[in-house]
Amino acid sequence: MLDVINPVSVTLDVETANPQLEVSEDLKSLRWTWTQRSLPETRKRFTHWFCVLGSEGFTSGRHYWEVEVTGNRRWILGVAAESVERKDPVSLIPETGFWTIGRFDDQFYINSSPGSRLRVGQIPGKVGVYLSYESGTVSFYNVDTKSHLHTFTGNKFTEKLYPFFGTWDENQFLRICSGSDPDWERGGATGW
Repeated sequence: MLDVINPVSVTLDVETANPQLEVSEDLKSLRWTWTQRSLPETRKRFTHWFCVLGSEGFTSGRHYWEVEVTGNRRWILGVAAESVERKDPVSLIPETGFWTIGRFDDQFYINSSPGSRLRVGQIPGKVGVYLSYESGTVSFYNVDTKSHLHTFTGNKFTEKLYPFFGTWDENQFLRICSGSDPDWERGGATGW
């Protein structure tokens, strides 16, 4: 029947966090600050975009996690390939290894080439991210309304993918919630 969806408890990898991001002690929340922290410069750390990766990457299976975005008007969420550019400015689109959606003030975007606006009925307070590695899809859901936002399809993933989080809304937190099994979508039109 359906493959098992693995709800995951995602934590943030501080070694990848941009120096202007503050990561909470429990590794579940992040916020952007004006403060440039003095951190070791490593090949893993993002220095251009205000973003961070999850600690655990995936090379197979179906994985689901949720992120509370309430109060944050500038964020980006999704997955990123292990080999993505972390030092120089690149577009955060599938061609460069990023499968993401984002909000900038009152507009929501699908980060693709060309980019496009994402129509949302109700502004999500919590966003679900679903990765199906073998089927090459990354889907996004408004958890509050249990509705589908967008799915990237037709990808052939060949390397490790990591949960991806970014924010540039000063002092507004993004918080990773415990992953839960999205039973409300099983068997629905989204192809789970």
